Amino acid sequence: MESKRASFGSRIGIILATAGSAVGLGNIWRFPYMTGMNGGAAFILIYLFCVFLLGIPGMVAEFIVGRSSQSNAARAYQRLAGRTPWRVIGYLGVLTSMIILGFYAVIAGWCLQYLFASLMGSLQGDATYVAHYFESFSAHPLKPTLWTIGFILITHFVVVRGVRNGIERASKLLMPTLLVLLVILIVASCMLPGAMDGIIFLFKPDFSKVTHSVMLEALGQAFFSLSLGTACLCTYASYFGRDIHLMKSACQIALLDTLIAILAGMVIFPAAFSVGVSPDSGPSLIFITLPNVFQEAFGGVPVVGYVVSILFYSLLALAALTSTISMHEIGTAFFHEELHVSRQRGAWVVTVACCVIGVLCSLSNGVLSDLRLWGMNILGFCDGLTAQVLLPLGSFLTCLFVGWYIPRRVVQEQLTNWGAHRGHLIDIYMVLVRFVCPACILAVFLHQLRVI
Repeated sequence: MESKRASFGSRIGIILATAGSAVGLGNIWRFPYMTGMNGGAAFILIYLFCVFLLGIPGMVAEFIVGRSSQSNAARAYQRLAGRTPWRVIGYLGVLTSMIILGFYAVIAGWCLQYLFASLMGSLQGDATYVAHYFESFSAHPLKPTLWTIGFILITHFVVVRGVRNGIERASKLLMPTLLVLLVILIVASCMLPGAMDGIIFLFKPDFSKVTHSVMLEALGQAFFSLSLGTACLCTYASYFGRDIHLMKSACQIALLDTLIAILAGMVIFPAAFSVGVSPDSGPSLIFITLPNVFQEAFGGVPVVGYVVSILFYSLLALAALTSTISMHEIGTAFFHEELHVSRQRGAWVVTVACCVIGVLCSLSNGVLSDLRLWGMNILGFCDGLTAQVLLPLGSFLTCLFVGWYIPRRVVQEQLTNWGAHRGHLIDIYMVLVRFVCPACILAVFLHQLRVI
């Protein structure tokens, strides 16, 4: 049975698929506004340090569990943990991924709506009109719900085709397309008058703005940007061959993920500075601020603004899809292997469950807005539950599990590819995964709860 298990077909497929799982709206949406709110280039430098301090060791920890077990996330931890409580980590990852896919598809659906509205020319108007457009659309009982279900179905039909013919093939198409779109948008944005101020803001550090809060925000962004704690890295690693160098692959994925985030900043900040929009507009940047920015920045040549808007929301939709594919695969692999059903049936279980979650989250902005959980609507609750509790908990436990529970022999075998490479960095890695990563994750957790 193990010999028939699916696997990726090429190293480039592994890098693009796994990087695609990390690249998402967090790179195109969250990273730019976090950079804007926390001082620009100084934040990026701290973020890069945090990626190497926390991100790469955390990624490798999940890779070790996945490849050594060659199973879905739940069974992977169970095989290494036996009957001990550690095995719950895998089930936690499956649950977390399905909740995230449900509410993430709502936001991805908004991207599709904005792409459609851009094509139809419906985003033309002043800032008040654009703000009202978003509020009206997101609260509508039908439109955002249909887009949510549609996005989940698109994801389903990629995943159901399998690891090589579905996930890997889609990643080889989507990731290069995403990079091409970014380059086109960067050129258009940087040609605007005053665009250089945005480039300077992005790349000239201002360390006077660095506080302990900025450092913790950078740490948190590194944590979330690389999809730590969702079990997608563990699941994808279960499809890795024995010849894949885990540490090298983690570095390549982290660098590609970071590159895309910085390139997204090169799209947004020059355009924002060109029309005098503050770079710290927050989460509203994408759906309220930027439509107006594109309209003002390219007002002299309306057709250019029209094309840029279409390309930008196409970029967002593609970035979202690369992430939802990985989230869907976690549950699909779990139900396929644990329920002993076909991959198609396992995928449908995930699709139906996530559609239910997505519909509830979508309606929570409108007809279900009065339904509150701990003072939040359903969408906000799902976001908060996963981001502030489940993700940090899953990654924290994984680091402890790899660092303290599983035999060092297993870690050494995985990091050296069973002796094919030298293991000079193993001692350093063990210090990071045992002490540094758990401490960093705990700091992120406490910062989100406003304790520190």
